[in-house]
Amino acid sequence: MTNLKGKAFALLLTGMLPMAGWADSVRGKVIDSTTGEPLIGATVMVNGLKKVTLTDDGGAFEVKGLRSRPYTIVIKYISYKNAEVVVNPAKVDTAVVVRLETVFQELAGATVKGTAARNTENAVVAVTRNSLVVQNGVSAQQISRTQDKNASEVIRRVPGISIIDQRYVMVRGLAQRYNNVWINGAAVPSTEPDSRAFSFDILPSSQIDNMQIVKSPAPQYPADFSGGFIAIETKDVPEKNSFSVGVGGGINDRTHFRTFLAEKSSPTDFLGFDNGLRSLRGGLGSKQVTLSDGGIDLLRNGFNNDWTLRRFSPVGDLSLNADLNRVWKPGNGSTVALLAAATYNNSYKTYSPMENSLFGAYDVTHDRSNYLRKSTDHQYNHDVRLGAMLNLTFLPSGDRGRYEWKNIFNQLSTDRYTTRAGINAQNNREIGAEYYYSSRTTYNTQLTGRYVWDDSRLKWNASYAYANRNLPDRRRYVLDNALDADRVGLTTGNDINREYTRLDEHILSGALDYEHTFHATHVEPKLLTGLYADYRTRKYRTRSFIYNWNARSHSQLPEDFRYLDIATGLMRDENYGVEGLYLLDDTKMRNDYKGNQLTASGYLAINLPLGPLSVYAGVRFENNRTELISNTRDDEESPKSKVYNYADFFPSINTTYKFNPENQLRFSYGRSVNRAEFRELSTSVFYDFDLASSVQGNPDLTPCYVHNLDLRYEWYPSEGDQITLAGFFKRFDAPIEWTYTVSGGTDLIYSYQNADKATAYGLELDIRKSLSFIGLRDFTLVFNGALIKSRVNFESGSRFEDRPMQGQSPYLVNAGIFYAHADWSASLLYNRIGKRLIGVGRSLGTTGDQTVKIPDSYEMPRNTIDLSLSKAFGHWNLKLGVKDLLAEKVFFKQFNDVVRSDGSKKTIEEVTRAYRPGRSVSLSLSYAF
Repeated sequence: MTNLKGKAFALLLTGMLPMAGWADSVRGKVIDSTTGEPLIGATVMVNGLKKVTLTDDGGAFEVKGLRSRPYTIVIKYISYKNAEVVVNPAKVDTAVVVRLETVFQELAGATVKGTAARNTENAVVAVTRNSLVVQNGVSAQQISRTQDKNASEVIRRVPGISIIDQRYVMVRGLAQRYNNVWINGAAVPSTEPDSRAFSFDILPSSQIDNMQIVKSPAPQYPADFSGGFIAIETKDVPEKNSFSVGVGGGINDRTHFRTFLAEKSSPTDFLGFDNGLRSLRGGLGSKQVTLSDGGIDLLRNGFNNDWTLRRFSPVGDLSLNADLNRVWKPGNGSTVALLAAATYNNSYKTYSPMENSLFGAYDVTHDRSNYLRKSTDHQYNHDVRLGAMLNLTFLPSGDRGRYEWKNIFNQLSTDRYTTRAGINAQNNREIGAEYYYSSRTTYNTQLTGRYVWDDSRLKWNASYAYANRNLPDRRRYVLDNALDADRVGLTTGNDINREYTRLDEHILSGALDYEHTFHATHVEPKLLTGLYADYRTRKYRTRSFIYNWNARSHSQLPEDFRYLDIATGLMRDENYGVEGLYLLDDTKMRNDYKGNQLTASGYLAINLPLGPLSVYAGVRFENNRTELISNTRDDEESPKSKVYNYADFFPSINTTYKFNPENQLRFSYGRSVNRAEFRELSTSVFYDFDLASSVQGNPDLTPCYVHNLDLRYEWYPSEGDQITLAGFFKRFDAPIEWTYTVSGGTDLIYSYQNADKATAYGLELDIRKSLSFIGLRDFTLVFNGALIKSRVNFESGSRFEDRPMQGQSPYLVNAGIFYAHADWSASLLYNRIGKRLIGVGRSLGTTGDQTVKIPDSYEMPRNTIDLSLSKAFGHWNLKLGVKDLLAEKVFFKQFNDVVRSDGSKKTIEEVTRAYRPGRSVSLSLSYAF
C-alpha cells in the first residue's frame, strides 16, 4: 500500500503507536494511559455524517466510508475528556493507539480540548478511586436510569445509606442528625423546625450533577459530621446548546380513582404557595385575645371559618420539566455557559386505613397490652413541588480560571387532611381530625472562583442560603364520649384549636482553599490549607387559639351543640359570640425562640505520596458560638439568652496503599463532633398529630464527640468497575438521641437526651461491575450491603437500659441490574432495610423481679422493587416506571420482653403503625430540541 504523508491525529489527550490504515477509513485503539487497559464502549462520531461507532472489547474502533477530505471526529468517553479532532484520511498513513489522559495537551496535527466529566458512573468511580478519603457517590447518569424524582430517592442507591420518612438520610445506620449537607461547597439550612436534618425530598433529581458521601473525617470538611458529609453538586457547564421539555404522569393503586378528602375552602396552591387565605390577620404578633371580646372580630373577619371538606377522585399525578443549555465562545479562547432548569410536580398520596397506636408498659398482672392510644387514621396528602435552577459560568482563555454563579430555588407544599377514630388511654371512644398545610422554601445563591497555576490551586466561594417553613392555620379537634357513653362530642374547652407557626433561617458563609505542590524534592508533597466561616440566624414564631364556650350561659348555641358535626354543624358564623363559641388566645411565648450561631474554622494538611503509600494528615480548628434567646414567661415578651461556646481541634489521617493500579487499601482515623441545633436546645413545645404527643427541646444538651476508624479494600478490575469491602468503628461520647417519656400517667413527651456513651461498628460491601465478562456486554450489576452493630451504654442506676443506637439499622441492602444498548435502557432495583429503632422507651421502675418499661419502637423490614424502562426515538424519549412493585405493608412495632407468672419469658409484639403504600406506575415523555 502506498504510504500517505501527513500528521497522525490524537484522540482525547494521546500518545501514538504505528498501525496500518486505509485512505477511506480511520482505525485505532483507545487505552487508559495509566493502567494500559482498553477502554470499552468509547463513542466515536463523525460530525455531519450519521456515523457512530463504539470501541470493542479490546478498545479498538474503525470508521469506514470516509473520503479524502478533512473531517471532525468527536470522541466521548465517560470520566475522560470529550474531544473534537480534525483529520484528513488521505494524509494519515498510520492508525493510532490512543492513551487517554486527564490533562490538557496540544499535539501537532490536531487540537484536543475537553472538560473532565463528573456526571457519569465512570466519573464517580474515578473520583472514589483517586480520593484522599473514604467516600462513595452517585452520578446524574445513574439517576437518569431510575425513577428517582428527588435527592432522597437518589441517595439511597449509595452503600450504607437508608432513608427515614422518605426524606431524611441515615449513613451507616446512624440517625440523620449525624450528617452534614453542603450544596455546591456551601452549608445549607435545616428545613425542619423540629429536628436537626436536611429534608432531601425538597431537591429535584433533575438538578443534581453528582452526589458524594464522604465517610471519613478530613481537615477540609466541617468537623460536625460522624455519619456522612454529603456534598451535592448541581449541574455544570453543558457540552452543547440544547433545550428540552418533558411531561409525565403517574398513578398509585391505593390513591388514584379512589375517594380523596381535602379542605373545601383551601386555595388551589397549584404552584406550592399559599395565596394568603390561610394567613392570620395581623400576623403572629403578641396581641392577646381577651375574654371580654371573645375574639369575635378575629372569628368573623380574621379567620377562614369554612371547615367543610370536598370529595373527589384524583385521576393522576403530573410532572413537568424544562432544561435550557447555552454555550457561547466569543472567539478569544474564553467560554460563557448558561444552564437553566425548572421542574413542577403535583402528586397525591393516601394512607387509608392506617393503624396509629401507642402502648405503655405491659400489664403483667392481667397478661395484656396496655395501650396509651389505639386508633385508625385515614390520611390524604396533596404535594406540590416547584424547583428552579440558574447557573452561569465564565471560563477565561488559557484554562487557568473559572467563575460561577449558581442559584437554586425549591418550594414544596403539603396539603394534608387526617381523620382519627379509636380509644384513648382513659378507655374512652375518641374521634379527631387535623387540617394541615405546610410550605417549605429553600434558596441558595453562590459565587465561586477557581484558579490554577503550575504548582498551585486556589478556590473561594461566598454563599447565601435561606430556608422557610410556614404552617398557617393548622386546625385540629379531638372529641370523646367522656360525658355521654353513647355519643362522642366536646368535653373541655380545648378540644378545638388553631395554630400558626413560621420558621425563617438565613446563612451567610465564605470559604478560601489553597493547595501547593512542592517539586523540589523527590516526594513532591502537597500542602493544603483553608479558612471557612458561616453565620446563621433563626427565628421561630407561634400563635395558637382554642375555642371555648360559657358553661353557664351559651344561649347562642343549639341545645346539643357538643354533639354537632364540627365541620357542618358547629363551626358556623351564627354560633360565634360571647354567648356562643368564642376564642381564647392560647399563645405561649415560651414556644418562640431566636438564635444565632457563628462558626469560624481553619485547617492545615499535607499529602505525602510515598511511592505506593499516600498519607494525608492534618488538623482542623473550629470555634462554635451558639446563642439561643427564649422567653421565660408565656404571657409576655421576656427574652433570656443562653450562650454555648466550644473551641476544639479535630485531627485526622487518611492513608492509601496501592498494591497495583487495580488494588488499594485505605485506613483512616478522625475526630468529629455532633452539636445540638437551635430547636433541640429550646424549650419550645410542638404538638405532633401523627405522634399524638408533644415534642420539646432540652437546653442542657452537650456536644457529642466521636472517634472514627475506617479500613477499606478497593478493587477496580476495569474502567467503571468497582468492588470494595470496608469495616468501620465509631466511639461516641454523650450521643444525642430522640426519646420519649410519660407525663401525667398517659401523655407522651418526645425530647432529646444525652446518653453516656455508645459504639457502632460494621462491614460494607459495594459492587459495581459490568457483566460483559459473561457475555452480557450491555448489563451492569450494582450491589451494596452493610452489616451494622451498635450499643448505647448508660451509667449504673439509670432509668435507661443498654440498647442499640436510636435510628440504627442492623443491615442495609441495595441491588440493581442496569441495561443500556443503543436507544434502550432499563433498570431493576431492590432495597431492604433491617429492623431499626426509631423511638427510645424508658424504664419506669421494677415490680417484683420484672422491669416495668415503656417499650422501644421499631420500624420493621420490608422489600421494595422498582422497575424502569426507557426508549429514545430520535429527539423523543419515552420512560415507563413501576415503583414499589411488591407494595408490601409498612409496619412499626413496639416490643415488650415480659416474664409470666410461671417464670417463663416471652416477647410481645405490638403494632403501633401499619399501612399499605401502594404501587405507583409512571409514564413520561420528553423532547430535546
